[in-house]
Amino acid sequence: MYKSIYIPVDNSRYSNYAIDIGVTIAKKFDAKVVGSHVYAARLHNRRLKDMESGLPPQYQQEKVLHGLRALHGSLIERGLKAISFSYLEVLKKRCIEAKVSFDCKILEGKNYLELVKDIDDSNYDLVVMGVLGLGAVNGNLIGSVCERVVRRVKTDVLVIKNDRPLESKIMVAVDGSAPSNAAIFAAGNLARTFGTAIEAVSVFDPDFHRIAFENITNVLTQEAGQIFKFKEQEKLHGDVIDKGLAKVYQDYLDDSRQIIERNIGLKINTTLMEGKPYNEILKRIEEEDPSLLVIGRTGLHNADSLDIGSATENLLRLAPCHVLITSGNKKANLELEKKS
Repeated sequence: MYKSIYIPVDNSRYSNYAIDIGVTIAKKFDAKVVGSHVYAARLHNRRLKDMESGLPPQYQQEKVLHGLRALHGSLIERGLKAISFSYLEVLKKRCIEAKVSFDCKILEGKNYLELVKDIDDSNYDLVVMGVLGLGAVNGNLIGSVCERVVRRVKTDVLVIKNDRPLESKIMVAVDGSAPSNAAIFAAGNLARTFGTAIEAVSVFDPDFHRIAFENITNVLTQEAGQIFKFKEQEKLHGDVIDKGLAKVYQDYLDDSRQIIERNIGLKINTTLMEGKPYNEILKRIEEEDPSLLVIGRTGLHNADSLDIGSATENLLRLAPCHVLITSGNKKANLELEKKS
């Protein structure tokens, strides 16, 4: 399933977790690992230029400043490159120990922009990165680099939250969308490869309709209420639509069971829930304690301009387990169609 895995590193705690898990996945799937680190030499040079007016008088002559700039630029360029090599050596050593093919890239520029550009220009199947980096502070749920990369790429991204290996239960969120179908396929293959249990969960939200109707009632005039036929509409939702939603989402779960059991050869548990999707999934995660949640980048209400769905965004931030976000890319969908 995965043949090329991209691991950005920065020597942070979560980056090292990502190295361990990413290399383990690569070994399981006989995949190649590409590591990268982005350094910002130009940013440091701009900072020096900004500080020049505050230097002591003996450094204010243009000739002296020119020499200082050149020396600083050279030292910064070489020093930051050396740091990048050192960070990547950790990943290289881990790959050698695991007998995994390895390559590396050292990039210069704004970290998230260079990572996104490299991911877009390359043919990686999976990006594995830590949820937080060196700038992590208490209370942070997700780092800015991680969030910006996740929002801007279409490749599947595995966000690492802790040092827990993928050797316990995997949970996949199902809603019938193309990214959700890709999530089922990815979760099933990972569960089979790592020998873990798998559970598919699906959540429908009838409360939204009830709340919407109550809100409408408060503003409708008597005439508008007669036109809208509020009582009849409310009964329709209560008797038909809410029950119909449960049936539709149960069908999504049944489809996921067929995909996993028929094509991947695993038994799968399914759970249908009612409520706000991300909130109910968080409750289920707390109950079942999976090591990994797999979820589509967007859901059924996707628009072309949407970078990430609201449920996925909330779960990316709040889920205590690792989160794999699938995009339903062309390659994944073709493989899914072959197996369905």
